[in-house]
Amino acid sequence: MQYLYHEHAGDVELELKGDAHHYIFKVRRHRVDDTIALRHFKNDIIYMYRIVDMDKKQARLILLEERDLPIKAARSLHIGWCMIDPKNIEKVLPILNEMGVAHITFISCDRSQQNFKIDFDRLDRILLNSSQQCGRSDKMKLELGGSLKEFVGNHPQALMLNFSDKLLGDIYLAEDMTIVVGCEGGFSDKEVKFFDSDKIVGLDTPLILRSESAVCAVASKVLV
Repeated sequence: MQYLYHEHAGDVELELKGDAHHYIFKVRRHRVDDTIALRHFKNDIIYMYRIVDMDKKQARLILLEERDLPIKAARSLHIGWCMIDPKNIEKVLPILNEMGVAHITFISCDRSQQNFKIDFDRLDRILLNSSQQCGRSDKMKLELGGSLKEFVGNHPQALMLNFSDKLLGDIYLAEDMTIVVGCEGGFSDKEVKFFDSDKIVGLDTPLILRSESAVCAVASKVLV
């Protein structure tokens, strides 16, 4: 763990209780006089605290110093992800977070199953645990969008990942990119027409990728 999330990080004095206390002292085995790092995602500052007192239920921390320490990807990647089973989203979300994906909008496409509902509170907890482990200083933005047509209207610069001789790895990678990835079964012919041909890119593989594999491949090409 690179730091502990606490909504009041930055206060001169803090108390740790509940799950945070259990993790720091039962799992990480910290003791009085140890120094631990905290963040709150409102900025890039990391706050260093000393443990001054503790018992079985709570611990008291005193702020020692704060450092402006941004840890994030060099590029900003926004993924428009056509809806798939949320259980599969949950499996790859920590990977995307570690790679530095900035923003995911879940959108409805012609071949999406319409009965899926996303538990954003659960995804937020997954991201929190992932960020504490990988050290990321900002919080990935998650949102539920409308249709693919609406998404393209709101993000006219977006690229579509589809079958194409124009490879994602060969194009110029801008500092701020938006890429749409399809669900199982890919895009309908109608949806492909939402994009100009020069905005449709592919991956250099003859294999058929699942949606979640494709998302990870896009993130690795752009960010890592």
